[in-house]
Amino acid sequence: MPLTVDELKAKAVQVRRDSIEMITAAGSGHPGGSLSETDLLVALWFRVLRHDSKNPQWAARDRFILSKGHGCPALYSCMAHAGYFDPAILPTLRKLGSPLQGHPDRRFIPALEASTGSLGNGLSIGIGIAHALKLDKTDARVWVMVGDGECQEGQVWEAAMYAGAHGLDNLTLIVDYNKKQLDDMVKHILPMDPLGGKFAAMNWNVMEIDGHNMQLVVEALEESRKVKGRPTCIVAHTITGKGVSFMENDPKWHGVAPTKEECAKALAEIGA
Repeated sequence: MPLTVDELKAKAVQVRRDSIEMITAAGSGHPGGSLSETDLLVALWFRVLRHDSKNPQWAARDRFILSKGHGCPALYSCMAHAGYFDPAILPTLRKLGSPLQGHPDRRFIPALEASTGSLGNGLSIGIGIAHALKLDKTDARVWVMVGDGECQEGQVWEAAMYAGAHGLDNLTLIVDYNKKQLDDMVKHILPMDPLGGKFAAMNWNVMEIDGHNMQLVVEALEESRKVKGRPTCIVAHTITGKGVSFMENDPKWHGVAPTKEECAKALAEIGA
């Protein structure tokens, strides 16, 4: 059963805790973006996405692609708690032989729709799937999540032009707009604003939301299903390292694992 907004908020706490613990155990990973995307992923996997963990290849399922593959700890946590694999393996993130690779890999987790992590490719993959679903005359939907720094890739804009021109209304793009990337603030490297305006100019339906307001997140995701004639882009304004004070808005935490002491402090702040 789909979770209520309050239940989704509680689930997001668990996913944030999992992400921090996984990355700490691995000694490497990407906590900043994993925490910023959490509310969006939780709303998708436990409220909006049509899927069945007992039948991962269900033809009528929605498809989800995490183009910003380095944010996979939060995705793995969602999939584990949704029943795709045992949560007990979450601490094996990035370990030799673990199915939980540092970027999503279909060779290890067949329920994934795509192997991702080479930034800029996810939207193009999603467009191909969306076209195929149109040909199959199914109402299944494709959801793609990208990072804002990722949107500096030219392939994203070629894909965006194509999707808008072909009216792929079974496609929703979610931008985790935390305004940070590997080396610095996005605005200091290659500014993206007005991000929503760029998509709107290419015939996308655009919604801009607070990506940590669970009620607004759910409403935007559900509303995108109703849009006809063009794809939807949800620009979700988020905070790097959301929920952990010393990680929030600090580009340092894009790709640095916490120490055991920092992990304990982070978990205390996230809560039970």
